[in-house]
Amino acid sequence: MLNTTTKNTKAKVVNTPYFEAENILIYNEDILKITAIPNNFVDLIVTSPPYNVDIHYNSHNDDLSYEDYLEFTRKWIKKCFDLTKSEGRFLLNIPLDKNKGGQKSVGADITEIAKDIGWKYHSTIIWNEGNISRRTAWGSWLSASAPFVIAPVELIVVLYKGEWKKTGGTKQSDISKEDFMDWTNGLWTFNGESKKRIGHPAPFPIQLPHRGIKLFSYVRDVIFDPFAGSGTTLIAAEKNNRVGIGLEIDKNYCEVAKQRIIKETGRTLDFKNGKDNTSGTHNGVLQKASKAGH
Repeated sequence: MLNTTTKNTKAKVVNTPYFEAENILIYNEDILKITAIPNNFVDLIVTSPPYNVDIHYNSHNDDLSYEDYLEFTRKWIKKCFDLTKSEGRFLLNIPLDKNKGGQKSVGADITEIAKDIGWKYHSTIIWNEGNISRRTAWGSWLSASAPFVIAPVELIVVLYKGEWKKTGGTKQSDISKEDFMDWTNGLWTFNGESKKRIGHPAPFPIQLPHRGIKLFSYVRDVIFDPFAGSGTTLIAAEKNNRVGIGLEIDKNYCEVAKQRIIKETGRTLDFKNGKDNTSGTHNGVLQKASKAGH
């Protein structure tokens, strides 16, 4: 087995990635079972977990009881906490609330779970999708009996592990003055992504990880998405000169992500089927990321 060494951690790499490029790794793996990524390794997590609204994923039950959903949430957020460096950040894209199956304060409940685990709360960005055309639930139509109030927004909760101020890494920020001023305003307005165009039932637009990566990470930081889906976070990481590591439990979606990465970034190294002539092995990507971060 190969050994990966970080500043404070040694871990055995036992997983072979589904796909590898110079700065990208995709594992066909469950966040609760992954062993390839060392603890205290990740600089920034950007993810949008399953919302539990009965989206028909290939390999995930998105229709759990609310209690089971929150328990699953607690487990994967704890795993992410363990994988993240002491100065690591966490951008968590979740619903504000939900009405299907009864009104639930999803955003507040998940934020409390994260804080209970040890994440510290920094702020919340409101993502205004501006999409109300798909609304079909009104409750009591034109009546005060039982109307539904539905906000066409989602949350991006900004959390951190130990200290908010970053003192490690390359210390190279690459955000423009205009973008910094615009994106530190906590209301982000851009459209959602097309399911049909991407080939995934719940993709998020690349603007979301792009902005988060630019604003909250340094060049060459390790960006992690435990629910990589169609690979959007990894594409944003690669285009912004970061190292992107993603997990996806469904093999078909791993392939969707792989093909998108090849098309949109030009990265074509396939660890499973091709010759590795850029980074050695999947351990090589982790080693390079470790060196850049310390």
